[in-house]
Amino acid sequence: MSLAIFDLDNTLIADDSDYLWGQFLVDQGIVDKAYYEAANAKFYDDYKKGVLDIAEFLHFSLKPLADNNAKDLYRWRKRFIDTVIRPLLLKPAQELIGKHRKRGDTLMVITATNRFVTEPIVSLYGIDILLATTPDFVDGRYTGAFSGIPCFQEGKVRLLEAWLKQSSETLANSWFYSDSHNDLPLLKRVENPVAVDPDDTLKSYADAMNWPVISLRTEQCPSHHFHK
Repeated sequence: MSLAIFDLDNTLIADDSDYLWGQFLVDQGIVDKAYYEAANAKFYDDYKKGVLDIAEFLHFSLKPLADNNAKDLYRWRKRFIDTVIRPLLLKPAQELIGKHRKRGDTLMVITATNRFVTEPIVSLYGIDILLATTPDFVDGRYTGAFSGIPCFQEGKVRLLEAWLKQSSETLANSWFYSDSHNDLPLLKRVENPVAVDPDDTLKSYADAMNWPVISLRTEQCPSHHFHK
């Protein structure tokens, strides 16, 4: 039994839930279209380039949570999950998760996208353990701030290490699946790093290190890297 860790956006789902949530807010008329659409696109571009200012982005992305009441937010989120996210679930991802589950591995998703957006998505895959950036929630409302450290780049490593100290798990024979070069700090820490539909930077690094490179965008679940 091992720890099997999965990134979420562009790994287990075929797009980026953080960016899509922002676009959903625009499409629903919940935020100002011109400003929010441009800012959302810029932050996403910064993320892909590896130059995202995570604190600045979280100030932007968590503000709609603070500007609206929880009841409306949960209603909008359900519509977002049903109409935007469900079509992006990947059958090969479900099969890969199933293989790890059958082995008795501990399943975890670790993502920079905040817990409000990602918790219901991770539940769709039947995974109970989620490490994510956590929005502050006080007296029944989101504050627009976040608790602890952002679950991003080195922050993913730090949050995982803190979790390991409180659990019986170790990184012995651990796995981490990710599409993004932003996840190199954690990919380098596990025993079995796997690049999944990787960006160009991660693809080059994975090839140089002889890491497995797989795709979950096809109907056939890859298994050549998966050892009993």
